[in-house]
Amino acid sequence: MSAGTATLERELSRTRRLLWGEHVKEDVFRRWAQGFAFSADEPSALIQQEGGPCAAIAPVQGFLLKILLSETPGHSLRDLTSEKCNSLLVRAVCTILSQCLASKYNVAVYRKNDSEADTSSGLNVSAEEQSCDAIDHFHRRMEVHSFQTLSEVEAFYTRNIRILKDKYGVLLLLYSVILSKGVGTVEAELSELSDPLIHSTYGYGSQGLINLMLTGRAVAHVWDHDQVVGGLRLRGIERQNDIGFLTIMEHMQYCTVGSFYKNPKHPVWVLASETHLTVLFSSERRLAAPETAGESAERIFRSFDPEGNNFIPSAALQDVLCAADLVSEPEYVELMRRKLDSESLGIILLSAFMDEFFPGSERGAPDTFTLHHYNGLPRSNPSGHVIYRTGRAALLECPMHAASTDPMLTCLQTKWPSIDVVWDEGQSPSLN
Repeated sequence: MSAGTATLERELSRTRRLLWGEHVKEDVFRRWAQGFAFSADEPSALIQQEGGPCAAIAPVQGFLLKILLSETPGHSLRDLTSEKCNSLLVRAVCTILSQCLASKYNVAVYRKNDSEADTSSGLNVSAEEQSCDAIDHFHRRMEVHSFQTLSEVEAFYTRNIRILKDKYGVLLLLYSVILSKGVGTVEAELSELSDPLIHSTYGYGSQGLINLMLTGRAVAHVWDHDQVVGGLRLRGIERQNDIGFLTIMEHMQYCTVGSFYKNPKHPVWVLASETHLTVLFSSERRLAAPETAGESAERIFRSFDPEGNNFIPSAALQDVLCAADLVSEPEYVELMRRKLDSESLGIILLSAFMDEFFPGSERGAPDTFTLHHYNGLPRSNPSGHVIYRTGRAALLECPMHAASTDPMLTCLQTKWPSIDVVWDEGQSPSLN
């Protein structure tokens, strides 16, 4: 049944400020006002009509693929009916809502005028909407239905799939997530931030919004657990997530993505450029295996070797050992430094480090595997058709270094330092 009018209006007002801030640019709101629509060229791929709402669309796509890959291994992704894809959409949305549950599920619904066309394109609007501010119109015509169980939510969306697919479907999911989790709880998790979840000028989603959609917690950082910086407790990712997150911003040293995001339970990762989100996935389950101790140590070693020279300064050994949870007492470090840099060259080779601490270390991931990439923006796909791109990946003995013109490879190397990928059509997919 519908929530109480006074309480609903208060919660919607707080949610509006949380998402948009005090002022909403008409263009930003318009770009978010789209439904979930599938590509005519790739049955299970969602289309993003304009820049902005990838912070909602990419996580939904990620969870949709997680479900699909878990249930139909080896199945052709092109051989899916529209009914099956609608079912996957509903289940992906329910998975996101289930992570945010406080006491009940609150599902936002847009109540149309009779004069409004049944369309997800957003091109046909009512006279009322044309004559007033679009976001005020949207809020006035929103109602919220409450459910106690996830099965009830799934049944409701299945019966009323147009809620998700019509205009405002993406926004209705955002409001449902925040209202289900509780506006106050989201505000508390964002306590260190004052900016809205959707950038007021450019319209892209904040890291807090991305984390909310991926993990159910609107924290601002992507490292593991909480960290204390300058006396402030900064919240990160609290456990291994179902799907992962990688960002080119880590290569630029703006952030550090923790193991919980880099090594998810399923081989699906949301990829972030500076302004857009896409999705990487694979049917190779071994890619989701936890890092071995050797892989973890090698990754840490390479983080102290940003130029990819396969060596570090001898002076950095103690920091590497400490970061890798190895013995790092000064006397032991000095002993190891003399052993690993026996010629006093001032450097320690990666091969010597691994032979000393992890002899015979094996990779958990295979040396070669197939990757697929999704970008929901038609303009970022070949010939404007939203399809999954396929690449054949290999983990090499020595790291490959992406040229500045290949941000895709640069982003993937934050997880697999030695990865190289040959993509179909001979060109890397776009992160933007």
